[in-house]
Amino acid sequence: MRFNYKARTKQGEIQAGAIEASDQEAAVNILQQQSLSVISLEAFSQVPFYARSLKIFQRVKAKELVMFYRQLAILIEANTPLLDSLKAVSKQAENPYFKDILIEVGSNVRGGEALSSALFKHKKVFSNFYINVIKSGEVTGRLSEVLNYLANHAEEDYLLNAKIKGAFSYPIFILSTFFLIGTLMIVYVIPQLTKVLIEFGAKLPLTTKILIGLSDFLRSWIWLVAIVVIGAVIGLKYWLKTFEGRRTWDKIKLNIPILGKLFRKIYLTRFSENLSTLLKGGLPILNALKISGEVVGNKVFSELIAEARKKVKKGGSISSALEKDKKNIPAAAIQMIKVGEETAKLDSILEKLANFYRNEIDRTVDNLTQLIEPILILILGLGVAFLVAAVLMPIYSITSGTF
Repeated sequence: MRFNYKARTKQGEIQAGAIEASDQEAAVNILQQQSLSVISLEAFSQVPFYARSLKIFQRVKAKELVMFYRQLAILIEANTPLLDSLKAVSKQAENPYFKDILIEVGSNVRGGEALSSALFKHKKVFSNFYINVIKSGEVTGRLSEVLNYLANHAEEDYLLNAKIKGAFSYPIFILSTFFLIGTLMIVYVIPQLTKVLIEFGAKLPLTTKILIGLSDFLRSWIWLVAIVVIGAVIGLKYWLKTFEGRRTWDKIKLNIPILGKLFRKIYLTRFSENLSTLLKGGLPILNALKISGEVVGNKVFSELIAEARKKVKKGGSISSALEKDKKNIPAAAIQMIKVGEETAKLDSILEKLANFYRNEIDRTVDNLTQLIEPILILILGLGVAFLVAAVLMPIYSITSGTF
């Protein structure tokens, strides 16, 4: 949003102008950071209440963050001043919520703040990992190089997540559609069929009796089923927000047949890539381990990385701590990290390790996609066969006169 302001400087002079910020409070903060005492502040244009987006729907997509880091990296590399770069990127943002955030970040930088400090005010959008890498780039004078690291990292992470989601979206859609159609048939079609079968006194096979019983139950207790399902979803959501709930769920994910191996590779790739990027960005090993543990995305791995950090703090090595959990960390990965520590090339070894497991993930996802298709066909075939047997067999007995 754009605000017209009138403020007093330290010298007592009246200054008027316009400023862009996400809201009135943010505008006041920006002006105060510029050592101005606000006299008046008015919104340049008010958006009608019906056009405002609700906070629960305000979010920044991963793809938008990827574009932000890439565009900013290109502009900074081309020797464009940081303020001009932020202004250019904010103009290109299509998401109004994200645009307001970038405008506020630019205003804070104009007020004298470092880019990392300005981004830190929006931790829900910019992760601690990215903020710290940018901070290290500012300290070492390698902001352009660091932004390129982040742009590449964000793109690779986005593509990896997109590939995994794409592999599972098709079977989830098919099964959900089949479940919905099956439920509609049970609730609306089966009762009509039941009336016909009772009128003709047809002999009902076991499959038909099961279907009729399920239909009667759903029609009578659909409200109870809805309450139980909604309650279970809400309860699961709150349970996952607790430490024990999240840790238990993360542990379960690592032990799911077939998928468990995929999850381990994903978290190991994320850990290796994040730690490598942080070390290349110039962060101390202890800080890099702390941040890597926070953003790895799995409590089991986070605790393992925290243990490695304690070891390093006492003069030990990362590899010796990782050896305690050979189930989740392959021996080959531990050996590579050990070599990296001994040769003082941990960052480059971790990068190679991340690339190796990223290729492994690609192969695993491709294999899973090929495996899911026949399993999906089998499940759908069994479901259709059950419905056909339950519906057509009694009708056939009526038409053939065998009832």
